[in-house]
This record gives sequence, C-alpha cells and structure tokens, in this order.
Amino acid sequence: MGLHKLGLQGVTHIIAEMPFVLSLDEGTTSARAVLYNEQGERLGMHSVPFESLYPYPGWVEQDATAIWRAQMDAASAMLLQQKVAPGDIAACGITNQRETVVVWDRRTGQPIAPAIVWQCRRTADYCAELARSANGELIANKTGLVIDAYFSGSKIRWILENVPDAPQRARDGEILFGNIDTWLIWKLTNGAVHVTDYTNASRTMLMDLATGEWDSDLLNIFDVPRAMLPSIVPSCGRVGIIAPELFGAEIPISGIAGDQQAALAGQACFRPGLSKNTYGTGCFALTHAGDRQPHSTHRLLATRAASLGAKPQFAVEGSVFVAGAVIQWLRDSLGLISTAAESEAVASSVADTGGVHVVPAFVGLGAPHWDSRARGLISGLTRSSGRGQIVRAALESIAFQSGELIDAMEADSGEPITELRVDGGAAVNNFLMQFQADILGKPVIRPADVETTALGAAYLAGIAEKVWSGTDEVESFWRVERTFEPQMSEADRQDRVQGWKAAVARARLD
Repeated sequence: MGLHKLGLQGVTHIIAEMPFVLSLDEGTTSARAVLYNEQGERLGMHSVPFESLYPYPGWVEQDATAIWRAQMDAASAMLLQQKVAPGDIAACGITNQRETVVVWDRRTGQPIAPAIVWQCRRTADYCAELARSANGELIANKTGLVIDAYFSGSKIRWILENVPDAPQRARDGEILFGNIDTWLIWKLTNGAVHVTDYTNASRTMLMDLATGEWDSDLLNIFDVPRAMLPSIVPSCGRVGIIAPELFGAEIPISGIAGDQQAALAGQACFRPGLSKNTYGTGCFALTHAGDRQPHSTHRLLATRAASLGAKPQFAVEGSVFVAGAVIQWLRDSLGLISTAAESEAVASSVADTGGVHVVPAFVGLGAPHWDSRARGLISGLTRSSGRGQIVRAALESIAFQSGELIDAMEADSGEPITELRVDGGAAVNNFLMQFQADILGKPVIRPADVETTALGAAYLAGIAEKVWSGTDEVESFWRVERTFEPQMSEADRQDRVQGWKAAVARARLD
C-alpha cells in the first residue's frame, strides 16, 4: 500500500526541516514501523501482525507477500498518525527476523514457495547427518555456527530440492534468495537492489565469518548456486533508495542489521564486553567481542556485529528458541491468560511454582544444548498445582534459559558479566526481570526505550546519513528506566537452577 492511498501526499511536516529517521522492524510475528527524531526519541510506532503456518509438526512457514504487505501497512499507518511528510525522512533502517528464507522469481517478484521461518525444524535430520560428516568441522570453523536447522543454508537447499526446476533456475539467476532484509529491500527498490548485510549473511551458514564473503566450499556442500545470492554490504551505509511511488518521496535505505545485532546497537553496546538480552519470540543474548573473531568452547555462536565501516566487528551469541512465544502459548493454546500483560499478575499471585517446571522445547532446545529432538513438558504437577503455578513456571523458564546463555558466555570469556541490559516485549514484565536478576545473581538494567531492535537500525541509518555524528552521540541517548537488583540468596538460587536442569534433562530424548 502506498502512502498516496492514505492521503499522505498533502501531509505537512510537524517541524520544518527536522530530519526524521524511519525504522522498519520486521519480526517473527509482526511488522513494525517506528519513527525517531534527531534526539533519538521514539515519536511513534505502528505494528501489523501476520500469520505463521504449521503444516506439520516442527514446520513453521510464512507468506512472504503477506510480510511485505504488513510492513507497508505499518509504515503507512505510522506516518499518517504522526503527520510526517515522507520528504522529511532523512534515512530508513531495516531490521529483521534472521535466518528466515525467501526464494522468489526475479521477473515476477513472486515467492516460489512459502518462507521457511528460522524456527522450522524440517531440515533437522539433514543437519544432524551433516554435523557427523567429514564436512562438519569445516563448516563450524568457517561460519562460527553450530550446524543446525536454525540457519538458512539447509532451508535454501530444501526449497531447491522440493520445487520443480528450482536448481536450474537458481543457477541461471532466474530465482533469488534473501532473508527478510533482502526481500524487503528488493521490494522497496522495485527490484533494483539485491543485497544483505554482514550480520544477516553471517547467519546463513554460507558466509566465511572471517572474510565476510560467500564461501565456495560452503556453497558446494549445501548445493546453493552463487547466482541466486545477494551482495554483502556493511550494516551502515546507503545501499539504495525507496521507490518514490511507495511513500511519495525518495528515502535512502542506509542501515541494515539482523534483529539481534540491531538490538545490540540499540542498547549502545558498541564496545567489547557489553552485553544485552532480547526477550522476543525467542531470547537472544549477545556480548560484543570487538574486532577479534571469537571461538566458543561452550556451544555458543560466533557472529558478526553491526559495524560502521569495513573493519569487521564480532559478537558471541546464545539463542533460546522459545521465550515470549511461551506466553503466547499460555494465552492462545491453553487460555490461562487473556493478554500477555496479565501473565505478570497471575505469576505474582502465587508464592512459588510449587515445584512445577515448564520446559518450552516446542521446536527443540537452542544454545547451549542444540537438541532438535527435545520436546516441551510440564513437570512436577501435584493436585495443588493450578493456573498460577503453571503461568509462573512458564515465565521462569524464560529466565532459566537466559541464565544458561549468560553462564556459557562467562565460561567462554573467563570474565564475569557485571550487568545485563535487557529489551524486547517481555522485558516490560517486572516479575520476569526481577526473577532474571535473581537467577543470574547480577543486576538487570532496563532502558527507557525497550524497542531497541528498531532503534539500532535507526542508529545505523542515521549515522550513515549524518543525522548523528557517530557512536559517541547515540550512546549519549541511552537512558536507564529501572535496575533490578538480585534479591535471592545464593543457596536458593542454586536450588532453583538445579531443579531447572533436572526438568530439562527430562525434556531431552537422548
């Protein structure tokens, strides 16, 4: 939907010549558009949900065309609400759910298959076999990743194997691959630009993490033709112009980062050792590692961090597959709560879980377990267990899983993480944040703006277009809203952690 259809052609701006920055934040369950002013303040946000489909157990798909429509509708509605003229937008940043694969026809612009979502486990058996093969060590060394269905390479391979004529069309360059960032940029530029950035490319399992280039060995292993791949560009810098007929003005696309690297930037974590945890559909903890490529010995991931120039920046990452999604499950599948916000009050209505644990391994377990065969369970039920205990245990599961990531990060680095910056939708839940601080035994710091994924993409775009001078200026925008200090005794903390570990052991089939 173009803005002209919503009457924005005649909109006058609020403040003459003020440079606004637009962030398009395409997540796993919704597409959001967010507008910022030159002080880095969020002026407005609009979100449009879209569906995920689950055709078979462990499979997760989305309609890439529906994602595109949702993103355009979100931007249109937000700009209309804010009465901002598109010509006053100095830059657009894009951030996205990572690893999700779209393959489309270059000529028609139509996807040739449903998008395979990062959560999808359909290639788990192939990945397990690959990890055991002679190529397993080469892949891990070149990519910094654990071989898993989570990443894009096996998903692309699956589409090429299951859509008629796709391999030949890919070799001929007739069909194109992209993660969601690439798909949106291609659509926004009317097919003129086919790019991705280093952060997203580092999640495909096809890029050499050290060189930042598509790797011939990896492409051969996954049988992915180079002709269908986008060019890899820095996260900060102009890559194209949004077609003027879409918004009524040309807008530079100048920032790109996968959602978790964008959140790291939005939390002003531009220096080694700074850490954040995002509580979204999944949970993602990242520690900035500077310009030296990290090597995890505790089954975490080495990945690219967003950088402002050609010099690569790295991060260590741990991924939890189901975090905020367990709250959605309580609401939509079990009917135990009517809204996500209600979970806090319900959890606080009981003193503890009464020994109940929820392990939300709906699509297996992520780091540090990487067990695709694990399945979710509720354990420790007694006749006195009820709604409050189950809801509380589900919220606690998010903190326990995040705690495993932070423990692994500290073990990898040999250095303690002194504080954890938090963001994402579930970070507004005070019960969860306090329990997270208790389980970690360290302060949890919530910023004034928890929508740091969109903010990070805006920072990258705004720096590229000189709205902001650099990282020092945007770091000055960061503000603490609340600090949660640990209150649990060490003995109690250890007892809770051991209970969680026992529950996880029951969820694993091996």
